Amino acid sequence: MVKYEIMFIVRPDLEKDATAKVVKEFEKVLTSKKANILSSKEIGGQELAYEINGHKTGYYYLINVEASNEAINEFNRLATLSEDVIRHIVIKL
Repeated sequence: MVKYEIMFIVRPDLEKDATAKVVKEFEKVLTSKKANILSSKEIGGQELAYEINGHKTGYYYLINVEASNEAINEFNRLATLSEDVIRHIVIKL
């Protein structure tokens, strides 16, 4: 298991409940692939440096995780396909 830091931005026009559901779904994707979530926190709404898909702001989330390559690949795949996540990045620590 390798440690990773995952940051993703959820689109700002979702309601608070829908945003929380998106975060829980992505945490579930990781844990279903035997990843260990070390910490998960909401950084909050912030203005984007540039407009992404018509959005000027977004809700930032940070997850620190110990995971296999398979779990990270699945997260990347689903985050890319999701319309609710406007950007994401995974950094190997």
